[in-house]
Order: sequence, then structure tokens, then C-alpha cells
Amino acid sequence: MPLGAAYLELIAVVDESAAELSPFGRWIAASSLADARPLGWAVRTDRLDDVAQRLRLAVGAGTRVDASGRLLTWRLAGVEQAVAEPSLPFFIEWGLETPFPGRAPLVHPAGAVQLSGVRLDGDAGRLAAWLGDARLPVEIRAGASAVASVVLTGDAGEIVLGER
Repeated sequence: MPLGAAYLELIAVVDESAAELSPFGRWIAASSLADARPLGWAVRTDRLDDVAQRLRLAVGAGTRVDASGRLLTWRLAGVEQAVAEPSLPFFIEWGLETPFPGRAPLVHPAGAVQLSGVRLDGDAGRLAAWLGDARLPVEIRAGASAVASVVLTGDAGEIVLGER
């Protein structure tokens, strides 16, 4: 769902054997459809190699073809850590020729909608160290590491997804 500077992505496993080949695929496959809530979150960067070096993360790559037949490419870092500690985001860098999904044209039934925040449970100090100097609309409260909710703001007011 395009949100301008951000987007929400609903992900499901289509091919279980392919999902088993990557940490990200295994993470999605292990989630329960009955527990429809935000599973994790990502931070977009154009300096993935610097982030990976700072946090000593491995970098992986991914591709898919969109509905129009265009090849989308990206690189990821920190997926394994985000799986183990969901209050931490993984990092994504989109390929140079890949359009940013948040900018895709879409008319929302709720009018103009934007991401206004992510509510997390976890360790605030650990998250701050993980994010470095990034300043994001994130609230964190002490507790077992999880994405508590995603908050959107639209013409009709606040929309909270996955409130715990």
C-alpha cells in the first residue's frame, strides 16, 4: 500500500520450498495467518553498505517481477536480527532502476493516507543503537520485542493496524 515516503507490504508465501531458501522466506512462512498483525518493519536507506559495516551485518539481494513485468531489485541487511528481535527493523536499499513502492499511484478509500508512526515493544537503548542517527516516527515501550502496531493518518483520522 503506497504511503508516499513509506509503504505497507502484505507478504505471503506462495512457494514453500522457495521460502525455505532465505531467512526472510522462513520468517514469513513461520508466521500464522490467524495472527494477522504487523510482523516486522524495515528502514529504507541508500547507504546499506555503511549500515551493514557499522552493525556487522551480512547483505543479501532480492528480485521479483511486478504486475507490469518490470524487474524490481533490492538489497537487505539485518533480516536475521529482525526475526529474532522484531522491534529492530531490517534495512533495505532499492536498486537504482527500481521505483520506490511508496510512490506508486493509488487512491485510498480513506483519502490521503500517510504513515504517522510505528509502535514497538522492546529495548529503547538497543533500538537507538541499531538505528544510529536515523530519526523515525517510532514509539517504544519496555517489553518483549515486537511490533505492537502501525499508525496511519488519513482524511478520516487515525487508523491503527495490529493494536496489542
